[in-house]
Amino acid sequence: MGAKIEFEDTELEGLKIVHPFVLCDERGYFMKTYEKEVFAEHGIFIENSEDLTTYSKKNVIRGMHFQTEFPQAKYITVSIGKIYDVVIDIRKNSSTFGMWRGIELSEENKLGLFIPKGFAHGFRALTDCVKFHYKCGGKYVPDKECGILWNDKELGIDWGKPDGAPIVSERDKNLLTFKEFCDQYGGLPV
Repeated sequence: MGAKIEFEDTELEGLKIVHPFVLCDERGYFMKTYEKEVFAEHGIFIENSEDLTTYSKKNVIRGMHFQTEFPQAKYITVSIGKIYDVVIDIRKNSSTFGMWRGIELSEENKLGLFIPKGFAHGFRALTDCVKFHYKCGGKYVPDKECGILWNDKELGIDWGKPDGAPIVSERDKNLLTFKEFCDQYGGLPV
């Protein structure tokens, strides 16, 4: 088929924006978002352990999640709606430790995001209905799950101007501050 998926590097090492192959005609479109060999040619190896889908209402904020041990790589796409996706580099020996990056992912722009091991991850739903998919490389280990507050003042993540109050779970309201994470873990040894 000759479907070409393109990859865009970011300022955070290993974090890549993925431009899928899209073929449009009068019927709609066909899209290839993942091909193991093509990803491997670009240094992306996902030992796929789980495929997950979430549904969120507008202004839901989920995150910033990670595992303290057995960190997972993730590949994210959005099939319905639009999100503002955010990652924080929490790799102990990274030159961009503590830096964050946000990107809009939507059914319109069809972009994907590859997040390597060692990043905290979260997103804000920008539309009334969001269907969000991710492949996880590495096993989910519930007792190693952790997170950093989405609105941590030290990190200063710009979530944009919401047109309503953020909807955040009780668990996510009580995550660590970035300072508490640094004091307790000092970063992830990835």
